[in-house]
Amino acid sequence: MFARAAASVAVTITLATIDGAAAQPANQPPDTMAARVEACTPCHGNKGEGTSDVYFPRLAGKPAGYLYNQLLAFRSGRRKYPPMNYLLEFLPDPYLEAMAEYFAGEHPPLPQPAPSEVSKDVLAQGELLATSGDASRNIPACVSCHGPGLAGMQPGIPGLLGLRANYISAQLGAWRYGTRTAKSPDCMQQVAGHLTEADVTAVAAWLATRAAPTNPAPVPKGTYALPFGCGSQPN
Repeated sequence: MFARAAASVAVTITLATIDGAAAQPANQPPDTMAARVEACTPCHGNKGEGTSDVYFPRLAGKPAGYLYNQLLAFRSGRRKYPPMNYLLEFLPDPYLEAMAEYFAGEHPPLPQPAPSEVSKDVLAQGELLATSGDASRNIPACVSCHGPGLAGMQPGIPGLLGLRANYISAQLGAWRYGTRTAKSPDCMQQVAGHLTEADVTAVAAWLATRAAPTNPAPVPKGTYALPFGCGSQPN
C-alpha cells in the first residue's frame, strides 16, 4: 500500500510539474529595452542618431511626447509606412511610451550638415520662410513653433536639426497631400497646404544646412506662444 501511495504522489508531482511548465512560455526572451528597440536601430541608429539613409530620421533627443504620438500614428495607420505599421500594430500604449522615453533620453552628437545642392537664392528663400514666414499666404515661420534654435519644445514639437533635405521634403509633401496627418487641429497640414513645391525645396534645403546649437535640447513647454492651436501640443 505504501508503495502504491508513493507512486501516486510521484505521478501527481510529475503532472503538476508538466502543467506548470506548460503555463510558462518556452524560451521567452527577457523584456529589456535593448530587446524592444532592436528592430529600430538598423534604420535609426543604435542610439537613435539616424543613419546614412536620408529617409530614416534621427530620433534621439526629440520630445518623448512627440515620439510617442508618432508611434501611435504609425500603429493606427494615420501615418503610413508599411514596415512601421506592421512592427507597431499589436504593441500596447505603455510599451510604446517607454520606447519613446528611451530615445528622448539619448543624446548622441548631431551630424555635420550636408553640403547644399541648391543655389544661394533658393537657400535665401528657405531662410526667409523658416525665420519670418509669409503672412500674405498665412505661412508662419518654422521658428514660431519649432523655436529660434529649431530644437523643438516639450512635449510635442520636434527639433528640425540633424535631418536631411530629402527627408524634410518628403514629410512636408506628405502633409501637403494628406498622407501624413496628426491630431486635430493638424497644424502642420494647415501650414504645408499653403506651401508650393518650390517653398518645400527651399525650406528643406535651408533647414538641412543648420549647424547644431550649443544646447540642442527641446525647450520646456510654454517657453513661447504658438501662432495657432495645434493638436499635438496641448495647452
